[in-house]
Amino acid sequence: MADNDAGDGEEADGEDEPVVELGEGEPVEGVPLARVASRLTWGMPRSELERRVGDTAIRTPDGPRELSDVLDGIDDTYFPRRQAFIDAVHGIVGSGPVPTADDSTSTGSSPAGDPATDGSSADAESTDAEAASADE
Repeated sequence: MADNDAGDGEEADGEDEPVVELGEGEPVEGVPLARVASRLTWGMPRSELERRVGDTAIRTPDGPRELSDVLDGIDDTYFPRRQAFIDAVHGIVGSGPVPTADDSTSTGSSPAGDPATDGSSADAESTDAEAASADE
């Protein structure tokens, strides 16, 4: 019993300091595809998707893209399930890490001494691009 009492006191002290600070990172433009898909009722024709959410900018590994532009690249005219829609969109835009607002507008140069933008992510992006082009 004494162990539980000591643990409760430590947890109360830990609540004063958050484990993860929120709002410190760079903003990410666009909305997650899963959020868009979860707010719709399925099955749905592509034309209805374009009408209802076509002007929504979604997050993609290459930066935000308008959903109507992505839908133009999809041959399917009807999505019977949410997962069919998500799979079709991922087939066009890919899946992977989404850049922050600063990452998507960077030109490759980074401020000296900034560990978040020291160029290592640019090396990883070029490797990913080379791998993607090799797959095609």
